Formats: sequence, structure tokens, C-alpha cells
Amino acid sequence: MNYIKKRRPVKNQFTLGMVQWYSLQQELDDPYYLQIRQGIENFCIQNNIHLIRTFKNDDLGELKNVDGLICIGKFSKAEQNAFKKLSSHTLFLDMLSDDFHDNTITLDFYQAIYDVLDYLVSLNHHKIGFLGGKEYLNDGSIYHDVRKEIFIKYCEEHDIEYQPYVREELFKVESGYAMVCDRILSNNPPTALFCASDPIAFGAMRALNEHNIRIPEDISLVGFDDIKQASFTTPPLTTVYAPTAQMGEYGANIVYHLLSQYDSETPIHTTLPCLLIERESTKTYEKKSYHS
Repeated sequence: MNYIKKRRPVKNQFTLGMVQWYSLQQELDDPYYLQIRQGIENFCIQNNIHLIRTFKNDDLGELKNVDGLICIGKFSKAEQNAFKKLSSHTLFLDMLSDDFHDNTITLDFYQAIYDVLDYLVSLNHHKIGFLGGKEYLNDGSIYHDVRKEIFIKYCEEHDIEYQPYVREELFKVESGYAMVCDRILSNNPPTALFCASDPIAFGAMRALNEHNIRIPEDISLVGFDDIKQASFTTPPLTTVYAPTAQMGEYGANIVYHLLSQYDSETPIHTTLPCLLIERESTKTYEKKSYHS
């Protein structure tokens, strides 16, 4: 198939619409989506692009005449269809879509989870917990986060004990704290915890400290995102670097240079790699009285 069919004329100034599903307060609580937004904004500044920012509950009328549209976060099917009616050059960031024709950029969760668990197994951990988060769509349904099922698949393939140590709440510090306090430390505790976000890991870290459980001497802790604060915790957090700012920049670049300027029948599905960042919250497990 000839990917590039026809190039459209370039306007003097390009107008990009952006829909955010996180509020400004939520961005402060968990800067994952803040970094995606900042990546888009930086690209727009560098390329003299007029950016119209909206939130999912805003009146979307001002987006009717945009040249392209980026949607950040998780959206219901009805919301997705409404966005695509606003612009045929729509891209979804950080959301897998059931519709093959949608343009998407997501992270390679599969390889990231396997890298984390390979690393923990290499440190002699065979009882590993998972602290995840639930994300609710506008229609009340829960967005399917593949990280939990990938975690379970790996553990079952490698004879890792995980069943008593799986918890899910929200992607918040408070949830990380609550999940660790929820009987996860009783009886036969895990030797390592994998957290689906750095804020969850921060909450878990506080709960472990309050229970006088040392990190990493008694339990290893791994986060996900590598937000700025992760390198300033005590101890500094081992985590997975998620290229969120690059996701925003790539998304704006694709809409600006490709979707809006060329006609094509081929959707764009891009997956960005993640990188394990080893810091001081993990170490080789040696059996102690806490885990006896």
C-alpha cells in the first residue's frame, strides 16, 4: 500500500486542539499526565502552533475548527466518537482503543513488566506483590490496565508467589498507603512490591516505614513512571522510566506533520519503550526474621 496519498497545503498557522481527562488538581497529585501535556505544549511553542486546551467536561464547541486533535488519557466509546467527529485527524495518547482505525500512542507495558520481574527474580525474590490502580471512564466502567494481567502471567510462568499480595485502588499516594496497610504484611509477607505508579510507591513507602519495615533490607520496592520526586525519596526509588514528555511531543509531531498534511488509510499505532531505573530501594533478598 502506498502510505502517502496526497499532501494538503500547509496553513500559515496550525491550530491544535487538546482534550485532557485529568483536572489540574489531579495533575498535581499524579504528574504522569502533566508531563504528557507539557510535551505537547513544548512542541507547539517550538513550532508556532496555536494550542487550544480543554478538559473532557468542557464545552468542546471551540474545537470545531481545529486542524488536529490530541486526546490525553482514557475515554469512553461515546467520548471517543465525539472527538473524532470534531476532527478526522485525532490521536489518542496513553489509551488502547478497540477500534483499529484509531491513531494511538501507548507504552510498552509488556516488556516493562517483564524487565521489572526479571530484575527482582535476579535478586532472589520469589514472593512479589502488585499494587495497582483503577481508572474509571466517564460512563462508570473501569479502563482495562494490562499491567496486572502481564504481572500475573509472568508470576505463573516463573512460579512466583503473588496471589495474597495483589491489591488495586487508585493511582494516588493515599491508595499506596492503604493497600500496604491492608493485611499485605501479615503472616507470610512478600519480599518485594511492584507499584503501578510512583505515587502509589510513595504511599507504600510511608506505610512500610510506619510498620518499621526497612527498604530495601526487609522488602524491595519498585515504582513506575520515574517522576522527578522518585530520585529524592529515602531511599531513592527504583522505578520504570515512562517517556511521558516524549509521548506528548511525538503525538503533537504526528498530528502536525503527518495526520493533518497527508491523506492515508493506514492508522498509526505507536508503542514507546520504557526503561528500568535501578536505585536504592531494591536489593538481593536474604532471609531474615521478618520474612520467616
